[in-house]
Amino acid sequence: MKKIIYPLLLVCTLMFNFNFAYANDDKSKTKELTTEQRAELNRIISRVDEIKAMDKSKLSREEKKELRKELKEMKKKANSMSGGVYLSVGAIIIIILLLILIL
Repeated sequence: MKKIIYPLLLVCTLMFNFNFAYANDDKSKTKELTTEQRAELNRIISRVDEIKAMDKSKLSREEKKELRKELKEMKKKANSMSGGVYLSVGAIIIIILLLILIL
């Protein structure tokens, strides 16, 4: 059984390295936006600028929370428009731990 695991691990490692190298290709980073997406992105940028220019010291706690939620939602929309797959550090650690436990 051990004779099979090590070559299999080597093959999986090489496959992951190849996929990550391909994902970092410059061509995959560029994505053309439609006019609707550009307009939405411009609206998001202008709203973020408005929020940055606000005097937040006069806002109540609930209003600050609402602004944070709004900014998080706008960030998610902007990231989804740009495309791509993002892995957090926690997700990568969990994947590595699962691989170690399985093998």
